[in-house]
Amino acid sequence: QVQLVESGGGLVQPGGSLRLSCAASGIIFSGYDLAWYRQAPGKQRELVAGITVGGSTNYGDSVKGRFTISRDNAKKSVYLQMNSLKPEDTAVYYCKVSFSMYVHWGQGTQVTVSS
Repeated sequence: QVQLVESGGGLVQPGGSLRLSCAASGIIFSGYDLAWYRQAPGKQRELVAGITVGGSTNYGDSVKGRFTISRDNAKKSVYLQMNSLKPEDTAVYYCKVSFSMYVHWGQGTQVTVSS
């Protein structure tokens, strides 16, 4: 059974940093592309960052230069380092793993950026 557990969310002031983690089990992690998505109230879920099996990364325009995605295959984990956070980054953040037709989502972790 595939399980993805996100952690690291919370309340942070504008300009602050957070590091999200997503630990996977039940899959051959190294063979999956990974991504972080987010969904704010009343908005569609959007891609934040992705990292392929080979380590190539891509980012949403709104987070380029501020967020960094990384993976540790040995720990079966994907991370999202978020710096210079803005109120508009407030959302539930989800990790996603995908391989061919197989897609799995985590349960989400809340990130709130507010003073």
